[in-house]
Amino acid sequence: MSTTAAAAAALPSRKVPTTQIILGILLAFVAIIPFTIRLHPLSNEQPQYVVSTKPRQLLKPTVADPSSSSRQIQKEIESLEKDMATLEQQFTGLTNEMFELVQFHEVTNDEQSNNNNNENKRKTEFENTNTEPKTDRFAEFKEREPKKWWVRTDLFGSSSSSLNVTPSAVRKDLHEENDIGAIIPFGLSVNHLQLVGRAPGSPYTDLTVHEEFLPVVLQSDIAFRWRSRARPNSLAQDCVKTTAYQIIARRPYYSDNDDSVIIWDSGKVNVSDGLPDVVMYNESKMEVGSVIEWKVTVWDSSQPDGKPSSSAWSKFAVGPNQAEWHGQWISHPVDIESWDKTDASAFWPSTTMQGTPNQRRACRNWEKRSQLPLFRTKLPSLDIPEDDDIATALLVVSGLGSFRASLDGKQLSSSGPLDPPFTDFAQRVSYRGFDVTPYLSGDGANTEHVVGISMGSGWWDHRPIGGSFIRLQFLPKGAVTCVAQLYLTYKSGKTEVVIPTGDESSGWQVAKGHIRESSLFTGEYIDLRSKAEFDAWDTAENWNELHSDTSDSGSIHSWVMPQRYISDTTLETWRHHLHVKAKAATLNDRDGNNMPLHKLAPIGRLIPHESPPVLPMERVFPDEILDLGGGRWMIDFGKAFSGMLRFESGLPDPIVPVKGYPRGHEVSTLAKDDSFITVVYGERLELFTHDINLPLVAGMGLHDGGPRHRSHKTGDPEMKGGPCYPKDHIKAGSLLQRDVYILPKAGGMGSFSGARQSHFTTHAFRFAEICCSEEPPSDVTALAYRSSFEEWGDFSSSNVRINGGYELVKNAMNANLLGVQSDCPHREKIQYGGDIIADSPAAMHFYDMSAFYRKTVLDWADQQWDNGAYAGTSYWLMLNDQTGIGHGSGETVWASAPVVMTARHMQHYGDLAFLERVLDKHVKWLAFLQKHFDKGMLKKGYQEDLEGYWKSGSGLGDWLSFRLRDTWLTHEGFYMASARSVAYIAEKLGTKDKELSSALELSNLVKDRISGLYFKFNQGFAPPDSRGKFMSPAQEMGLFSRIVPGDRRCNTLRHYFTRIGHTWPGSAENSFVKHVDKETKESMKASGEITKRTPKMDAMGWSQWHGFNEGIFSVRYALKTLSETGFHNVALDKANGFGVGTWEYMLSHNATTHWESWWRSEDLYSHNHPMLGASAEWMVSAVAGLELEPTTTGGREVQFWPRFPNSAHTLEYAGATQGTRRGDFAIGWEFLDLPTDKTLFDSANVQIHIRAYVPPDGNAVLRLPEYRNGEGVDSILKKAVVLPDMDEARLLSDDECAIRRESKQHGFGYNWEFDQETMLWTKFNRTKSIGTPCRHFLFHSHLDNVEWDKPIAAPGTSENGVEVILTPGLYDVVVNDWQLTPEVKKSNQEWRISDRPEYYELEDLGPYCSDSDSFDWNISDASHLI
Repeated sequence: MSTTAAAAAALPSRKVPTTQIILGILLAFVAIIPFTIRLHPLSNEQPQYVVSTKPRQLLKPTVADPSSSSRQIQKEIESLEKDMATLEQQFTGLTNEMFELVQFHEVTNDEQSNNNNNENKRKTEFENTNTEPKTDRFAEFKEREPKKWWVRTDLFGSSSSSLNVTPSAVRKDLHEENDIGAIIPFGLSVNHLQLVGRAPGSPYTDLTVHEEFLPVVLQSDIAFRWRSRARPNSLAQDCVKTTAYQIIARRPYYSDNDDSVIIWDSGKVNVSDGLPDVVMYNESKMEVGSVIEWKVTVWDSSQPDGKPSSSAWSKFAVGPNQAEWHGQWISHPVDIESWDKTDASAFWPSTTMQGTPNQRRACRNWEKRSQLPLFRTKLPSLDIPEDDDIATALLVVSGLGSFRASLDGKQLSSSGPLDPPFTDFAQRVSYRGFDVTPYLSGDGANTEHVVGISMGSGWWDHRPIGGSFIRLQFLPKGAVTCVAQLYLTYKSGKTEVVIPTGDESSGWQVAKGHIRESSLFTGEYIDLRSKAEFDAWDTAENWNELHSDTSDSGSIHSWVMPQRYISDTTLETWRHHLHVKAKAATLNDRDGNNMPLHKLAPIGRLIPHESPPVLPMERVFPDEILDLGGGRWMIDFGKAFSGMLRFESGLPDPIVPVKGYPRGHEVSTLAKDDSFITVVYGERLELFTHDINLPLVAGMGLHDGGPRHRSHKTGDPEMKGGPCYPKDHIKAGSLLQRDVYILPKAGGMGSFSGARQSHFTTHAFRFAEICCSEEPPSDVTALAYRSSFEEWGDFSSSNVRINGGYELVKNAMNANLLGVQSDCPHREKIQYGGDIIADSPAAMHFYDMSAFYRKTVLDWADQQWDNGAYAGTSYWLMLNDQTGIGHGSGETVWASAPVVMTARHMQHYGDLAFLERVLDKHVKWLAFLQKHFDKGMLKKGYQEDLEGYWKSGSGLGDWLSFRLRDTWLTHEGFYMASARSVAYIAEKLGTKDKELSSALELSNLVKDRISGLYFKFNQGFAPPDSRGKFMSPAQEMGLFSRIVPGDRRCNTLRHYFTRIGHTWPGSAENSFVKHVDKETKESMKASGEITKRTPKMDAMGWSQWHGFNEGIFSVRYALKTLSETGFHNVALDKANGFGVGTWEYMLSHNATTHWESWWRSEDLYSHNHPMLGASAEWMVSAVAGLELEPTTTGGREVQFWPRFPNSAHTLEYAGATQGTRRGDFAIGWEFLDLPTDKTLFDSANVQIHIRAYVPPDGNAVLRLPEYRNGEGVDSILKKAVVLPDMDEARLLSDDECAIRRESKQHGFGYNWEFDQETMLWTKFNRTKSIGTPCRHFLFHSHLDNVEWDKPIAAPGTSENGVEVILTPGLYDVVVNDWQLTPEVKKSNQEWRISDRPEYYELEDLGPYCSDSDSFDWNISDASHLI
């Protein structure tokens, strides 16, 4: 039920029909989530209850005055009535079916008691009671007395730093003879930025410039960091920690023996705590514009004074701040002149096909400038004194929308599609720095050089269309523009700035190039004739003088003098318009109309790149090329990613298909004689036609969701898009991901063999269609782009489904990390706060996100309104504002992203300076919440004691759960999380006592309010109305986030196990059930995948305990809570499940990236969407057993806690590696002595073999294995005396795993395909690479000959759990007596959707829920903050 429906009920002049109320209740019973995806969230609104916030001493509760929005309500009522009329027809007779469902159970089941239990269970779920006090059904159970369970011990003695052993003579001689240190510094970074060499997927072969990305930092931000690894054959006792370091910075391109070029030498600095989090440079010897080479030497722990070891040289540059820029923004004259003042807000009003006069004018103006410009200048021979020479040359460049820089025809980087990355360009714009010293040194100083900058429109001057979900019209925009200058630093120390843009003497030229149109969302139109005519345009050999007459129509491709870009408005004015539009301010705050009137938006300050650029990180080769007939070719690349096709040998000549161009390949806007080839991209194939599925691009298309999760046409996209909707896309019915290669026929240069790739766009795809040619293109590959940070983590196990789930998440994450963390790489491309909160734990496992997530928080800091509110997206685009508490705030969960991510950043990367930089912003956000949250929740309609609250409310909440969403809990929970985060940050800074105490007090106040209401009627953490007890999230959030009081944790866990699943009414799943043959259906019934929805209706069922039903937050809470409270086997059951709501289901339908929803959608939800991907971090932390210790900072300490399945059928082994700021930690475990007869995998007595590795400067604790009830088992522990070559073992293991994957014999083994002739789904056995099991490198044969210290016995105990302190080294643990047991399975048909009485009826739930350390949130704990 929507807010509008509730508002209608509140109006005295209108009565809601009884049928609407009944139907609303029925929808809740069948557990249908709200009918629209996030594209149209209005229907997710909560009935307007009134919420009391007495714990916060709110004044008298009031109801919002409905008259202020009566007109809008009236319209929404009318729309609602139409929807309800449709639903009434659709659900006729469903009331009787639901009552039958409540009473029905398998009457043929021999176990009548099971039937009775399930009937009682169903009655409990659908019991229509209100808020009467009840007796706790589990009050009879006597839980364990609270006690601290885990006790640390130092078995290896004296911090494991010394072993009383003598290494083998050979190793000892080698170690002492070399006299080099045992610790190698690596992974050098400056301000969290690492030098990036050649990108793995780069198509460019020129190596004049040796790096793809040169970190550039301001003088004030020179912060040195590095990581540690052990030198092979070193004594473990020498690798414990760094005892001293020395940093040397110098000018590059000199010999190592030339001390004259050293700029800074820190000298030897002793450190007592090992590797420092950061070393700041606070001098001024490193001049702006200089390129710096640096290395670090560290001393190990060997006696007496440590031995040194040095890193390789790395490099960075010192860049200018805004005041130090000489260059100014320049544009093509046509681009400057083709703007009217009304263009800035032309599309703020809604659109029609014809558009308003302002919209039509804005469209005509854009069409004048849609062809993209090229900029260039010639650097003359340099007049260098005989006694001097160039030491370094640094070219700094930026461009809006996107740019690529070249020198003498050579690309300086393979970036470009999203360079600079998305920010609020009115506030800050990133620039790149390129070390071009090799071009200009030596003889190069006496040669003419040409600097080139090619441009794309990017986020800056995109096609102006309306109706797009992401509402591009609210972005600042202006003429495509660039800025650049070249720093020359001489050996004498002199620095010179040359060729700054905007200076006529610099000789810059501009011309319209070969890209007729470029769009981040739809693709490019590439003119191959112009491309040939502009060949080598950025070389001295093809330099032309300026074209004098810019009014000449033929001058569009001629080189002319650029014009200065000068905005005719201010940032203050522009931001005011956004404030008013977002309702973060009123017109009374400032005079004037809210519709911005200016030609060119303001451009923000120039800053160095804050995070690694978007680069081609993989070259992907085709799996298969299919002939579709008529000259159309489909290429399957085997997995989905973001990027574009690359044609190394060009395209074949086109043909005109006899039967006309197929859908998506029509091009109607070219000249009659132009020939063309189209490349259409898609992530999957259409179910019935097997053509490429056209996804929702920019939120424009056929679908907006509807009843029973079935998409439906939303009207003519051209009508919604307005006068500038691309005419070539109309027939397709949706915006296309498409590149068009064009060759005009009227003579001239160029051919299709000159086609290579699009440059300023990325497409999300697995499949690409090329049309139309007699033969497919030869030598075609794809470039997969993502932000070029380093990979830090990996995971694998023996379980194909779990491995497959891990790969689904990682592939989706790769596709969505393109300068920002987007939710979807084709539909939206922007960063949502909720998505980032949900899956950032997985991202920080996969990659080094230190620079990236710092930028993410700073993006929100720019967005923050003057009143302190954060939006739900990093740039406000009027998305889902109605789900927030008003005054410009985004939905509370989504808007809490910047403050929560700051705390997580500290835990992983330990950057105190970053905390200091953003704390005031977060305090302002918390003050906003204190002022507006309570009243905002009142206006959203939650009653004083939540009476009547039992279904999804006003908010996004646990998005895309199978269940109704408890949005009150998530609103309140993330209010608490914001307060906790501020307290955490203040505590880490150590000087913010006022902020610390007030934030901590507020967080406890909110927590107490939640627990007070959710335990009010003894329902085990649930809303007071019993009908709300099955919403999501529930107990799992309360337990994981330390909201549940300590004395109620075990009881709450029992209540959690009473949750059940249900059948699923989704249209795709219902269609599937109707289109399988009888034998297949009976087999699926027998397995429980298909069950009874009603006595007369079969349906697929979603499971609580054998699959996933949770939304984007509770999926993490569920898995982590189960594994942390001793029920890891149940978490494994969920992960290893089958049927709808599992990874098996996605994999069986050919998924290679994680879906947006747990259910199948052919045309509504994205199939490349990582927001449900927090599960990947759980695999590492629980399945393998490696995670950051909750209270650590800077990744200093990890917790090894391997947990095991009941049965080896589920898992035989698992392992993971996790990089941190210290180095790379690793763990692997395996069952030994497994019987050859796999029927005994449920009952055998086996050994567990564990290996763990702690890098130098790291620390760890190992939780020794024990059974769920806390009964310990005897363990034998050993530590390596001499460390083997861990890197070599890892490399060999990776190579062997790659061979296994390439064979495609070991991965996921089947998929469903729809036969168009029989109209039936059929399962085919087809093995794939995805999911391939690989053993962890710690068990590679390369490590078979490790020299171990004497073993140490650790007897098992039932008194407490044992945590063993581990310092750097390699450890081996063997558990000799581990009993395997069967996994719990029920025999009745509905076992998949039932509850777990075998757990909630246990006399003893084990020690973990009564562990006193888990009772309250620890202010240093960033893991359980929320």
